[in-house]
Amino acid sequence: VQLQASGGGLVQAGGSLRLSCAASRLTLSDYVMGWFRQAPGKNREFVAAISWNGASTYSIDSVKGRFTISRDNAKNTVYLQMNSLKPKDTAVYYCAAVERERIITVRAAASSEFDYWGQGTQVTVSS
Repeated sequence: VQLQASGGGLVQAGGSLRLSCAASRLTLSDYVMGWFRQAPGKNREFVAAISWNGASTYSIDSVKGRFTISRDNAKNTVYLQMNSLKPKDTAVYYCAAVERERIITVRAAASSEFDYWGQGTQVTVSS
């Protein structure tokens, strides 16, 4: 199983980025997908999750209204559209997958153990 995150970069505050997570050697529709981030010197933080079919999403309050998680199971890819970026969004962003049978609600994914992780993509927001 491989999760390949991409799309990070350097952007000015107020700008946008779209992260992608391409999955291989797994059937994406069998998994709830999530995005996490880790800023320098801080613990990894849950950002958002999406149900196996895309019908439900959940995100932390600090990104609501700015970040949107989506997925395309036919392309085996998950996305994180990030708008109105702030310097505090600077972090390495990771995508992760957890078997959907283990997740009752998407909100519960925030505190769940994920099965597979991508390698991370750096997002830097300058002020």
